[in-house]
Amino acid sequence: MHTDQQYIEALKNHDSLQIEGIYKNFAPGIKKYLLSKGAGEEEAGDIFQEAVIDVYKLARDGSFVLTCPLEAFLLLICKRKWINQAEKNKRQGVTKSIDDGYTQIASGDTEAAALYADTLEKESSVMEMLQKISARCREIIVACYTDKPQQQLADEMGVSYAYLRKKKSLCMAELIALVRNKKHNAA
Repeated sequence: MHTDQQYIEALKNHDSLQIEGIYKNFAPGIKKYLLSKGAGEEEAGDIFQEAVIDVYKLARDGSFVLTCPLEAFLLLICKRKWINQAEKNKRQGVTKSIDDGYTQIASGDTEAAALYADTLEKESSVMEMLQKISARCREIIVACYTDKPQQQLADEMGVSYAYLRKKKSLCMAELIALVRNKKHNAA
């Protein structure tokens, strides 16, 4: 269990002070990330709100245990929501034109959509295999994908910088092996 489990309990118990802390501590960084990926200010806020609601639903279940920093968990949810939203927007193949009725998306866009779908499939496979590695490895990998410096992450996890780098490398190797095995077994 991660120390940020306190936020899960706060959501479950409707602790408005702690919930306000979630928005104050995590929303600015995650919104900044989403804006850098092309989201609008309002979209970024909506995505963050939806992610907090998703975490609330998990918290309400009662058996959910956070094994990584909440910020990293929220960031993963927000990234996935942003990717899904972007994919959904790309899937709208027919758009109404004011002048000439309906027009199709350019044929070059279908290649981009196929490439994007392939990327999503790979990400989905990685996310599935991420659930199969140890909680500590999952925590390290997820934490390392935040914007925090690795030295700061090492300090927060109570390990040395060298240990964090080595463990991250070992965990990534384990994750990559699982993904490759899944791909090999599927072929």
